[in-house]
Amino acid sequence: MSAFTATAAVLPRTSRIRLRPGLILAGLFVAVVVAAALVPQLLAPHDPLAIGAEGAFLPSGGGHLLGTDESGRDVLSRMVYGARPSLVMGLGATAIAVTGGTLLGLAAGLGSRLTESLIMRLIDVVLSVPELLLALVVITLAGAGSTNAMFAVAFASIPSYARIVRAQTHIVRRSTFVEAATGLGIRRSTVIWRHVLPNAIRPVLVLSTIGVGTAISAGAALSFLGLGAEPPAAEWGDMLSNGLQYISNDWFLVAVPSVAITLTVLSITVLGRELRRRSEGRST
Repeated sequence: MSAFTATAAVLPRTSRIRLRPGLILAGLFVAVVVAAALVPQLLAPHDPLAIGAEGAFLPSGGGHLLGTDESGRDVLSRMVYGARPSLVMGLGATAIAVTGGTLLGLAAGLGSRLTESLIMRLIDVVLSVPELLLALVVITLAGAGSTNAMFAVAFASIPSYARIVRAQTHIVRRSTFVEAATGLGIRRSTVIWRHVLPNAIRPVLVLSTIGVGTAISAGAALSFLGLGAEPPAAEWGDMLSNGLQYISNDWFLVAVPSVAITLTVLSITVLGRELRRRSEGRST
């Protein structure tokens, strides 16, 4: 028996790291998307905005691995450059939503009964509206554009995070260590900052990983409707919308961005669920 085998045999079941094939593939795909977002010029074979009418709807192969679109632009290059706005949408909207939800949740969990009641009733009203529909309302009032779309998606997600933080705040504020800190005369703001906030926000940070994928799909949906990134910028939702108009000419124009969106959201969700499982102490 080798030293590695002997060591693994005595490790407790919960301490062993099981890397399933699906988890590995999800991690590799997310790594590729992140690389495409950070250094697209190293992965894209052509300029994503270069137009050539004579090269429209070229099939896959040759100098264009995934073919060209209706304007002769390289589909693979536009896919690579489309990773950045999608990731910015997902990460930015999630960060804004977590920040806003944390502030509202803390205010509800630590405030008076009247304050908590007002905040929670407002959250219940907002939650009664589907997130995508609420984002559409916000972006219709604010105007189209990538930045407005990001804030619209974030606004629609705030209530979900606020409810989690509020519930966790109620649990933490009654814990022994918070009562002990209060009994020692430590200022309320210090207790909140050092004890309540870190423990109340921990579950939200884990769930926000899954929320990144949800925000990416919502951002793609808004771009598909023409409310996100403005042409000719490369963005997966906009590419899907344009490709749908020419699906009779080349179905690849619809399939490629659809697969990219689906695999990105699925991979991030897989990693988020694994992170959530680990945080809950489950190994299977």
